[in-house]
Amino acid sequence: MTTLEPKIDKKQIYTKANYSIRTLDDEIRADRLCQQLLKIFFQELLDQKNLEPRVAGSHAHGADYFLRNYMIDHCRENIFIINPERLIAFAGNWYIVSTLEPNMVELESLLQGIESFYAFCAAKKLIDPSSMSSITAACFDLSFYEKRIADFHALKGNEFIAWNQACPLH
Repeated sequence: MTTLEPKIDKKQIYTKANYSIRTLDDEIRADRLCQQLLKIFFQELLDQKNLEPRVAGSHAHGADYFLRNYMIDHCRENIFIINPERLIAFAGNWYIVSTLEPNMVELESLLQGIESFYAFCAAKKLIDPSSMSSITAACFDLSFYEKRIADFHALKGNEFIAWNQACPLH
């Protein structure tokens, strides 16, 4: 016998406080709401931005990976309390050490989705629209991230400590 998930209304999805995480129940709620928000984001990319399904799906996947795996699961932070340092820590450290074969093709795709998601949030006033320039800059500092990946692949001996301190997770 299967149990149906209770229906979530849009007011719950757009209530920023519902994404604050202090307990396991909070984390589960934030993850469920985030899934629904990402579905709305994906649909808007199709309907209002006229993106091809493949491109919209790629953007939604990038946002999903960042939001649910990093912000909610790893950091246990509200997805709407975002700053450039958190994005840099994700792309310049966490993605690299958490991925079997970190590479710029995949990372750039993830960052495009993240930037697109936060532009969607800014348009809906879920984040401060004036923060978009710093979010965009953090998402597209590709030469920095490319160097971080190359340096990571070249690590020898105990060089990881210095590499990690150059772009810490927190």
